[in-house]
Amino acid sequence: MCLQKVSLIMLAEINLENYLQNYFGLSHFREGQKEIITDVLTGKDVLGVLPTGSGKSLCYQLPARLLDGHTIVVSPLISLMIDQVKQLKANGFKRVVALNSFMSYEKRQHVYNHLANYQLIYVSPEILQQDYLLNRLKRLKVSLFVIDEAHCISQWGHEFRPDYLRLQNVIQQFNNPPILALSATVTPQVKHDILTSLNRPHMVKHIYPMDRKNIVLNIERTIDDLEKNNYLYELLKERYIPTLIYFSSRKATEQVAHFLQNKLPSHRISYYHGGMEAIDRLHIQQQFMNDQLDIICCTSAFGMGINKQDIRLVVHYHIPSQIESFIQEIGRAGRDGKESISIVLYHMNDLSLPKRLIENELPTNHQIVYIFNQLKNIYNNNKSLPMTEEQIVNTFNCDITQWRFLFYQFEKSGMINDNRIMYNYVHWEQSLQNIIKVKNDRLQYKYKQLDEMIEWLQADECLRKALYQKFQSSYTKLTKQCCQLCGFSIKAWQTSDRQLQQQDEHNWKQRLKNMFFIKGSYESKKIN
Repeated sequence: MCLQKVSLIMLAEINLENYLQNYFGLSHFREGQKEIITDVLTGKDVLGVLPTGSGKSLCYQLPARLLDGHTIVVSPLISLMIDQVKQLKANGFKRVVALNSFMSYEKRQHVYNHLANYQLIYVSPEILQQDYLLNRLKRLKVSLFVIDEAHCISQWGHEFRPDYLRLQNVIQQFNNPPILALSATVTPQVKHDILTSLNRPHMVKHIYPMDRKNIVLNIERTIDDLEKNNYLYELLKERYIPTLIYFSSRKATEQVAHFLQNKLPSHRISYYHGGMEAIDRLHIQQQFMNDQLDIICCTSAFGMGINKQDIRLVVHYHIPSQIESFIQEIGRAGRDGKESISIVLYHMNDLSLPKRLIENELPTNHQIVYIFNQLKNIYNNNKSLPMTEEQIVNTFNCDITQWRFLFYQFEKSGMINDNRIMYNYVHWEQSLQNIIKVKNDRLQYKYKQLDEMIEWLQADECLRKALYQKFQSSYTKLTKQCCQLCGFSIKAWQTSDRQLQQQDEHNWKQRLKNMFFIKGSYESKKIN
C-alpha cells in the first residue's frame, strides 16, 4: 500500500492486524497505536502521546513499511537509533539505517549514495542541518516525517539543542510531508511548543493517559547524602534487579557508583553520563540491555527509548527539575506490566542543585550585553565568528549551552544569517531587549516547573493523584501497591522472580566452590 493509493474507504478494507502479525509477530495493537497509524496512513498530521513503554515506535515503523516513499525519523540519541535499527533488522526489515557519528567516512558515503534504498532513515536534528545530507534527502520522496520524543522540542530546543526548533525549515524543504510527533508526556505548554515550532496548529491529537498503575511511588526523606548512600546499600544488598539511579551531577554519578561497587561486590554496577566518550556510553547501554549489568548510576542522558522490559527499580538520587522528566524516567520501569518501584531520595539541601543547574543553562543579563558588544567588535574589525567550542567559550565568556541559546535567538532576530553578522544599531538595540526578555521568561518558566516538582515532593495526599493531575483529568485509583501515602511500605517489597533466580545462581556457584574447597566467595564481575 502507498499513501497515494490509500483512501479513507480503502483503508477500512485494510487489515492492519495482518500487517502487524506479518511484520512484527504481534497479534493485536496496544491502546492508541491503531488510531494513530490509521490517521498517519491517510496523510494527516498527528500528535501522539502514549505512556512510556507502550510502543510508540510502532506508530511509524509499520507505516514506513506500507507507505510509498521514505520515512525520516528525528531521534534524540544515537544509542536509541542504533537499538531500533538492530531490532528492526532482527525482525526482517533490512531497508533501515541510522545516520550517526559512529559511521566511518566510507560507510557514511556509501549510505549517502544509496539513500533511495532505505525506507526508514533515522537522523538527529543536528545532522539534518548539514547541507550535504539535506541536499541528498531532498531528492527523495519523503512520505512521512517523524519526531520521536517530541517533547525534546520544548524541553531541549530552547537551550541545549536548538536544532529542534529549526525542524520546520527542514520539513519545508521536503515539500511539507505529513508529520507524526510522538511523546510520553505533554503538558499544555509542551503541546503548544510542539505545534508552534512545527507550524502545524491543526494536528490531529491522540493523547492517552500516562498513568502507569504498575509503578509504585515512594519518597524517602533523608538527612544528607551519606544517609542516601546507606539507604541505597540497604535497599540493594539483597536485591539483584535491573535498577536505574538518576543523578543531576556527573561527579555524584561516579562517586555513588564507586561506593556501591565497593559495598556490593556481587552486583554488576556501572555509571553513565554525557561527559563520557560516546563509544563508552553505547557500550554501557548495550551491557545493561543484555543483562550484563544490574545497576546503572546515570544522568538524564541515559534511558530515553530504552526498550528493556524488566527494569524493576528507578531511584532519583537528586530532585528532577521538572515533573515531565520525572514521569519519563520512572516510566522506564516495568514495561512488562509487572510491579516496579520508583523512589525519590530527598533532603532540603537538594533544592539548591536543580536551581543552580537551571540558572547555568541560560546566560545572565550581564553576559548577554557582553556578548552583544563582542559581536559588534567582531563586525567592526571585519573578523569571522568563532566556530569551535573552545573559541566560542574564550571569545564570549560563556559555556556552549548558553551560546546555543543565544545563537538561535540571534538567527531568529536576523542579527546573524549564514554565520555572518548583520549589524544595524537600531535593530540590535531592540534585539538586545527582546532577547533579555525571552531569557527572563524562560528562566521563570523553568523555576515554575521546579516549584511544581517540589510541591509534589511535599504532597500530603495520594502521590499518584498529585503527580498526574497536571497532565490528565483523572488517575488510576489503586486499593493497594499505590504509593507510600496509600499504605505501601518499601520494607515489605517482595522479592521478584528474577532476583530469586540470580540468588539461586549465586548460591549454586558458591556451593560448587565449597565442593572443591575453593577459598573466598563468588563475586560477579564488576564493570568499571
